[in-house]
Amino acid sequence: MTIFSKIIKGEIPSYKIAENDQFFAFLDIFPMMEGHTLIIPKTETDKFFDVDDAYLAEWLLFARPIARAIEAVVPCNRVGISVMGLEVPHAHMHLVPINSADDLNFTRPKLKLQPEEFKAIQEKIMAEMERNA
Repeated sequence: MTIFSKIIKGEIPSYKIAENDQFFAFLDIFPMMEGHTLIIPKTETDKFFDVDDAYLAEWLLFARPIARAIEAVVPCNRVGISVMGLEVPHAHMHLVPINSADDLNFTRPKLKLQPEEFKAIQEKIMAEMERNA
């Protein structure tokens, strides 16, 4: 069982943004930028492109309102997507607010946010999603 499966089951706490039967979205605890969100499938699959076509399409459709909400509440030019899958053997998508291509450079130092900062951005993103539902 991966760390992401433990997060989905609630065995490890997270700052959940959204969830449905197939996917779970939560704030990255080692964010590149404030609002950096991970979206993971509830089915453990190691590689992003090993999921079937319909599931891949649903993944992007699940991500879209989250990305729009992040863009609305975090000062940025747009929300970038990154899929690397090197850190955890459970396919995952990063949604990162960006202003330049360098903002998706995962070798850069990560932000160190306090729990209250995570909670505040979580609440902003979720409130924006609710407003646009």
